[in-house]
Amino acid sequence: MFELTSKELSILKRLNTPNKIQDFLDSLPINYEKSGETCMSPRRVLREQKAHCIEGAFLAGVAMMLNGEESLILNLKVGRGDYDHIVVLFKRNGYWGGISKTNHAVLRFRDPIYKTTRELALSYFHEYFLNTSGKKTLLGYSRPINLKRFGTKWITSEKDLWIIAEKIFDMPYTRFVPKGNERFIRRASILERKAGALTDWKKKDKRT
Repeated sequence: MFELTSKELSILKRLNTPNKIQDFLDSLPINYEKSGETCMSPRRVLREQKAHCIEGAFLAGVAMMLNGEESLILNLKVGRGDYDHIVVLFKRNGYWGGISKTNHAVLRFRDPIYKTTRELALSYFHEYFLNTSGKKTLLGYSRPINLKRFGTKWITSEKDLWIIAEKIFDMPYTRFVPKGNERFIRRASILERKAGALTDWKKKDKRT
């Protein structure tokens, strides 16, 4: 299926719940891209045993797909000086949750308690900030994007998936902050910034 090997299929089919997918992503070292920027396919992530945000999202999306669920992602759009973040969506009993690959103490998994994807996306607003200044950078969120729209060849591609990534990052998005309220947004406190600097994996780790 999808030209995956039996070993790859076995690994991904075992990830048959959002919790299992998240646990698997958490076990992977963060990809620090020490040899240059990457946007690896799920096959390459399984081989290299590391991933960053969008690479983890692609793998999670395929695991969802193989286990009979929609492979929906949400792009969290940020301002200049920060990076967009990709969340894989899932729904339980009519409520949305999110799977997230990150190296930090924030921007993590969301339990399925949100009535809308807007509610879920808003839950990331207060913790999306620059550690250097505390400035909050989350501008808005995209509509759910089904990974199936990109076909299936990318799942086992040996090339970086920049074309898909760029399409995702360029998707239209809905803004959060009401016009005129930008000046009321408070910067993250020193304590919040310290917490935001906590990481699972250090750059000096040989596995990253």
